[in-house]
Amino acid sequence: MKKPIKIFGTDGVRGTANIEPVTAETALKLGRAAAHVFKNLPDPSRGRGRHKIVVGKDTRLSGYMLENALSSGILSMGVDVLFIGPLPTPGVAYVTRSLRADAGIVITASHNPYDDNGIKFFRPDGYKLDDVVENEIEELVFSGGIESVRPTADAIGKAVRIDDALGRYIEFAKASFPKGLTLEGMRIVVDCANGAAYKATPCVLRELGAEVMVLSDRPDGKNINKDCGAMHPQAFCQKVHEYRADIGIAHDGDADRVLLCDERGVLVDGDDIMAIAATHMLAQGTLNNKTLVTTVMSNAGLESKILELGGSVVRTAVGDKNVIDEMLRNGFNFGGEQSGHLIFTDHGTTGDGLVAALQILRIMKAENTSLSHLAACWTRFPQLVQNVRVREKRPFAELNGILDMVAKAETELKEHAGRILLRYSGTEPKARLLLEGREAAVLERWGKTICDSIRQQIGA
Repeated sequence: MKKPIKIFGTDGVRGTANIEPVTAETALKLGRAAAHVFKNLPDPSRGRGRHKIVVGKDTRLSGYMLENALSSGILSMGVDVLFIGPLPTPGVAYVTRSLRADAGIVITASHNPYDDNGIKFFRPDGYKLDDVVENEIEELVFSGGIESVRPTADAIGKAVRIDDALGRYIEFAKASFPKGLTLEGMRIVVDCANGAAYKATPCVLRELGAEVMVLSDRPDGKNINKDCGAMHPQAFCQKVHEYRADIGIAHDGDADRVLLCDERGVLVDGDDIMAIAATHMLAQGTLNNKTLVTTVMSNAGLESKILELGGSVVRTAVGDKNVIDEMLRNGFNFGGEQSGHLIFTDHGTTGDGLVAALQILRIMKAENTSLSHLAACWTRFPQLVQNVRVREKRPFAELNGILDMVAKAETELKEHAGRILLRYSGTEPKARLLLEGREAAVLERWGKTICDSIRQQIGA
């Protein structure tokens, strides 16, 4: 018997909207399966009474289709739906906890183009699902094991819209910034990527007293992440320089990540942000176990800096879920990714671009210094990251000569304190190659050799 294709990737279900598995039909089945699983999971944090699931989304056109299909499935299982509309992914996680819901669902493809979409799930406590629960939902989708479960009459669920969800998230985000401290006198450029943070981030910054210039805050369903936001920061950095701002803040489509720009118009990425925050937390004694959690993609210079300060670094596989899992297992309170997912578990349960930006603003205020000065606290090793779009994700061992090339590159790079990492993206049809070391010319030579070979054999 042929094994069903997995629909859950590294971060929920994702793909081209209206093509399997991101279709109304599969969304309805996912709604039914998720409702069945969550209503039968004992959890003391859930309120008594009717079972309920929070459903939020970003600003993609296909969000309407998937929202209605998911809710129909959930309602058909006797579980209520709480619609909260467009809200950042961390906002959905927070509102799920705040409303004591059985689960939260956010409809988003994060940083992908508008014609993609996806479905992410949160537990009642606001953390992402573990693999066991994902597998249970997936099994029910494929097996049809709940086809006979059909509540009737008043046992069918009802849907309501939660009008104050945005306000709840705004207050939650502001609570991560010290009381009595304001952003008065600060000029900030915000690029909302025409995504889910188009209301929340400008509102929070203004309420804290900043002068705010907002870019890409007019979503039309098709312009999310289009030439803007964290995925395309060039224009945003130019505006920071032109506006003579103190800092720039750029989100991706669902605002679970952030990139910054200093007052000179220079981009500040997730590694920079981790270096700044971890350095400050080590000095204040607030970094649990003196440990930063990051992924294999982060620059070796970051690890070198933390070790120099007496701390340690734990690396995980790529994906903020892997970072969070490691943090929860060992009681660490700060981690993140080079891409801009930053997780401060003292303030939330998932990557939150707005909360992360507020922590850097807090440090700027506390130390009365510029972002460029803070970002100069560490030295980045030369790093080259290349993507090759592929038509299939064949094991690299099956590709002619690829692993031999990687082994030879690794041997040479180690001579320059470097490393190499080749993997497939968990959310896109791409092979990703990372090379790192002290000699940029060596990185470029091996990068071209390996990527050309992959492109020739399985390139799209």
